[in-house]
This record gives sequence, C-alpha cells and structure tokens, in this order.
Amino acid sequence: MTDRSKEIFGNIIPDRDYAKSVKSKKKYIRKFGDDSGKDYSAVVVPNDHIGNIIGVEDIRVDEQHDDLGFNTEKGVIVGNIRMGFGHYRISMAIASAANALGYKPYWMDLNSYKTTTCTKVISSQNDLYSLGSRISQKSKLFNKLVWEPMNYEGFRKLTYNSSDQKNAELMAPVFRNIPKDIPVIGTHVWPAQAALHGGMKYVVNAIPDNWPMALHFAEGSVHTVQTHYAYQGYRILNGMMGDKVLEPMPADSLVYTGHYIDHELVANIEADCAARIARKESGKPMRFLLTIGGAGAQKEIFEAIIKYLLPLIKENKAALYVNVGDYRNVWDDLTTNIPGLRGLSKEHFNDWEGMKAFAEEALTGDVTGVHAFWHENIFEAVYCTNLLMRSCDVLVTKPSELAFYPVPKLFIKRIGGHEQWGAIHSAEIGDGTLECRDIPHTIQMIKMFMDDEVLLKDMCGNIMKNKEQGIYDGAYEVVRIAMGLKK
Repeated sequence: MTDRSKEIFGNIIPDRDYAKSVKSKKKYIRKFGDDSGKDYSAVVVPNDHIGNIIGVEDIRVDEQHDDLGFNTEKGVIVGNIRMGFGHYRISMAIASAANALGYKPYWMDLNSYKTTTCTKVISSQNDLYSLGSRISQKSKLFNKLVWEPMNYEGFRKLTYNSSDQKNAELMAPVFRNIPKDIPVIGTHVWPAQAALHGGMKYVVNAIPDNWPMALHFAEGSVHTVQTHYAYQGYRILNGMMGDKVLEPMPADSLVYTGHYIDHELVANIEADCAARIARKESGKPMRFLLTIGGAGAQKEIFEAIIKYLLPLIKENKAALYVNVGDYRNVWDDLTTNIPGLRGLSKEHFNDWEGMKAFAEEALTGDVTGVHAFWHENIFEAVYCTNLLMRSCDVLVTKPSELAFYPVPKLFIKRIGGHEQWGAIHSAEIGDGTLECRDIPHTIQMIKMFMDDEVLLKDMCGNIMKNKEQGIYDGAYEVVRIAMGLKK
C-alpha cells in the first residue's frame, strides 16, 4: 500500500504533521480494530428504490445475497458515503449520467457496511461533523470561532489531507473482492482514497465544492471540478500551506467538467423552464420547494418562510413543496410551531409510488396548497427533491450541492464558510440568488420572485443559455473520463 500521507503532489508534509496522521490512524485502530486481513465478500444486488429510474445496482460487502455479478466491460462504481444528502445526490447524478450513456452504474456506500472498520471510522467522523453542524446553528459564538474557521480554513490545509489519507488506509479492505479494472468514481474523497489504497486501477475523484480545500485530494486519481474558479485554486493548491507557494497539481490530475447534474434534469431543461415562464405569465401560484436538512438546521429560517407564504397560499398566489427527507420529526416540529400549517397540507409520507405520480402530474397540471414529503428510505428521501425540482418554480436551499442544479434558486444562509462560494458561482452564471444571510433578506427575495416580472424569467433564460454552453454536462464528462481511463 502506497503511503500517500508523507508527500502530496510533490509537497513534503512536515514530520510533526505526518506523525499526527499516523497517530490518528492508530487511534481509530484502538477504537474500531484493524480488519486489513479480512477477506470481505462483495456482491451486486438490486436497488429497489431508484434502480428502475437510473439503472443503478448496489454493491453489498460482507453480506449474504444472490449475486447479480459484476459487468467488467460496462460497469462503473459510484463510491460514496452518506454525510447529509449532498454526496448521495451527486452520486445519483453520476449514476444517472452513466446509465444514460449506456453503462452499468454500481452504488457503493462505504458508510453502510456496518461490520467493517471502514464504516465505523466514517460513521464516527460523520457523527462529529453532524454534531458540529447542529451546535453551529444554536451558538453564534461556536459558529464564529470554531465551525466557520474549520470548514473554511481547517479543511483547506494540506496537513488535513495527510491525516485523511492515513485514516483511509483502514477503508481499503472493502475493495478486496471487487474487480480491480472496474472504474471507480468517488463523490466524496474517502471512497476515492479507499479505492486507491484498495488497488483499484481507474479512479476519478468528483470534487463537490467551489472552495478549494486539500480535504478533497486523492492523489493517484483524476480530480474533476465543476467550476473554473475551483480549477485554478486546486491546480496551484492555493492557500493550502498558508502563504507558501506550493508545487502544483500535474495537468493530467485535474479536469474541469461542469456541474454534476442528473440526465433526467438536463434533458428536460428547456421544457421545465418554459413551463415556469408560462406559469408566471398566466398568474398561476408560484411553486416554492423547500429542502430541509435532517437535524432541522436553519429551522427558524424555514419557519419564517412558511409563515410568510401561508397567507399567499390561501389566496392561491403561491404553492409549497416541503421535503424533510428521512426526518419525520422535522415536519412534526414545523406543524407544531406554525399554526394552520397542517390544515393546509397534504402529507405524502412513505408513499414512493404516490410521490412519483404527484411529481409527474405536477409537470403539466395545477398545484395548490402545501405538499409535505417524508420517506423512511434514504434513496427515496434524497431523490424526492430531484423529482419535485422539475415542476417547482423556485428551489429554496442552502448553497451546498444544490447550488449547481439547473433550477431557479433562492439561497438561504450557509452552514460552513465553504458553501458561500456555491452561491457566488450560481449568482455569477445567473441561475440563483445571492446568499440571503438573514430572515429579512430571505423574505425580500421571496417577494421579488412573487412580484417582479424579471427575476424568475431571467434565471430561466440563463439556465437555458448555460445548457447550450455545456455547463450542466459535468456528470456525463466525469463518466466519460472514468471509462476512458481503461483505454
């Protein structure tokens, strides 16, 4: 196994920092054990939730199932973890594009193999990140002194990547019995790093953020980015060792692709934007889609938005979709805190087929009132937003992975400093607002979408122009790069 922690793109990690990386790995071994000698089985099984939509099948490790078998000619592995919804959503975009291009996408979630050290290490770090995220929403002081600096500068440091690479050595065993010549696309850096440590020959690392951070390096893979800004920052390792000028990434290690978007969304951009413009011109209720995180993060902002919209919903001037993902408690809290919300709402709960039918009918039919969505299964919880996105007029979201999607967007306050660069990019290409960092500015932007005759139509026009330029073709390009590595 190559030690990728001592030197990163020709930049030597100081001995003291390398020693910390070794210590970090030893800490996890003491806590979770070292299963590097285990011979974990790997089988392919159906995905009963989104398999029939985007052709994806699951890879299960250390479980007994009837094996569908690997397609070593057309197969491509989408390596991911569940850390919030973002990395799952990007994985779905990559799988969708692979399916559209005639390949067989395999879903490999390294945070789902409960018996392995790999999953235990990832879950532990995910729990810490989730805790920090929740505290940051409750404590302005913690957010200012700890959370924002960590997400903005801490993850940016090259020494952070050294530690991650050392920890990722513990994740390699899950790849032991997976055919080594199937390309792997990691939509989080840990699956990309683990694949390399596990001997996979062809690895692409699909970087999600627009703020360059050494956290996302998996040296030995082809790194892809969604923006030209990210390309320049990553290429020179900008600010990753303070003011020191570092050795740059080799040209063949980094590729700009454009945004990672599902085939189903890209293929229907013109039709969906035309429908939005037609609804605006005919005075039909403006449809807002709210995607709410699992911890109820930014709940106060969402409550304020819903309270403002309720009178307009009663007057048939607005309609509302609310997706709480796989967290029923978030919806219960909203209905408790907002008088009259439940009475105006139709709850589409744990009804995947009914939800799909609603999303399809909404493309051409009328929508009124409030429609709430909750699904116990993680695939359905995440993909629900993708299906609703096509028929909504405005997506209300923090500027994370959804900042890159081809739908008019209203950005609420970020969680973590790195996310602000997603909103900046979106505003620059004209498909989203500036980041609204408080409730009054958020409400101001909703009023503009409702009352202004320019804003929504302008964003729709920009989305269609962006498509012509290939800005939303990133998922296809990532798949082409991965499969091209075999040639």
